[in-house]
Formats: sequence, C-alpha cells, structure tokens
Amino acid sequence: MTNLDLYAKAEHLLGIEEATEALYDLYRSELDDKDIKTLLDVGCGRGGFMTRMISDGVECKGVDLSSVMVDECRAEGLDAECIDVSEVTGKYDGVVAIFDVLNFLNQDELIKFLDAISDKLNDNGIFIADINTLYGFSDVAEGTMSSENEKEFLSVDALFEDDELYTKFTLFAKDKDDRYIKYQDTIVQYFHKIKTFQKLSGLKLVDKQTFSLYDTEDKTLLIFKKR
Repeated sequence: MTNLDLYAKAEHLLGIEEATEALYDLYRSELDDKDIKTLLDVGCGRGGFMTRMISDGVECKGVDLSSVMVDECRAEGLDAECIDVSEVTGKYDGVVAIFDVLNFLNQDELIKFLDAISDKLNDNGIFIADINTLYGFSDVAEGTMSSENEKEFLSVDALFEDDELYTKFTLFAKDKDDRYIKYQDTIVQYFHKIKTFQKLSGLKLVDKQTFSLYDTEDKTLLIFKKR
C-alpha cells in the first residue's frame, strides 16, 4: 500500500467533507462562465467533482496516483486511470487539481507537472488549482488529531518545518476476523511561494485569490491560462 492509498483508506476519518464540498462549489463557480466542454481532473480522488461537472454536461476524465481512489471512480462508472498526468492522451478545455494536489510535489516535480498540464490544455485552455498558504501549513495543518469508529482508529501527527509538512498517518482497521491491522506511513507536502507560478513557460497566472476553508486565510486559488 502506497502512502496515497493509505490516505485514501483513512480520508473518511479526517472530517474534511464540508471543506471538500466548499472547494467543489468554488471551482464550479470559476468554470461556470467558461466554455468548458472537456475537463481533466488531476488527483480526482473518488470522482466527486467529475460527477458534478458531468451533471453540467461536461465530458470528464480523471487521473489519480492512488489505485484505491481510481477503483472507486470506476465502480461509479467514471473514466479514471491510475497514471501520471504526463501519460494522459488528448487535450482538454480545462484542467483542475483540487485540494492541495500541488503541495504534494517538490519544486522540481512541480515544474514538470505544470509543463505537463500546459501540454494537455487546448489553446486558451484554463487550469485551476489551490495551494496551502504559509498560515494554512503552520497554523491549520500542523498538529495532532485522532478519529475513530467501530472498526477503525486513526492518529495523525503533522510537523511543519523548513517549508515542508510531514504528516504521519497511523491507521488501525479491523479485518474480517476482527483483528486490528496496523497501517502507517508519512506524507510530505511542500509550501510554494506565489513567485514560483509567475514565471512559467507554458502557463500564465491570470488570477489568485486567498480564501478560507477553516475560518482563516489558509488557501490560495490559482487560475492559469495556456500561453
């Protein structure tokens, strides 16, 4: 099991449903007045955003590096693959990367990722993503929490230092014989300064908006157009 698969397995215990829905609404409002007929959702998760966009008449494809997430998308009849965005074929009117996707990439990975995004966009295509602000990392994400239900117990311990957030997930889950199985891994996220996005060769940053998911200015929405 990869660390992203562990995250997928534990996500329902994190209490982020309301924040996720708020992000979906924000992205839909930004795409609403654009001429988007085809959409690529990078880091599509369980496909919640694709489902909403399909209901708006948009043809959608999703990619995610977690096979757990992709399997759930496919079970819902969605077009999803467990591949890197650079492996995607075709071009799209819009691309989205929702809920910290860019923060899971270090600086070198980020530039390669954004180059690949540019390559997947049609002329005048739009790319929208959100990133954590410095405050979002240091005052919201950092810390400890736990959550449980009848069959699972999750502990999360996050430390932010040197512009990197190290989050250790420890999940205990009952198997079919009522024995607890332990899963543990660490996910690293990276703080990115806005200037990183202002000097890209294939994408032009046309708008940025700081907003709040947790009653603080913890997020920045980035909107790009293909150069």
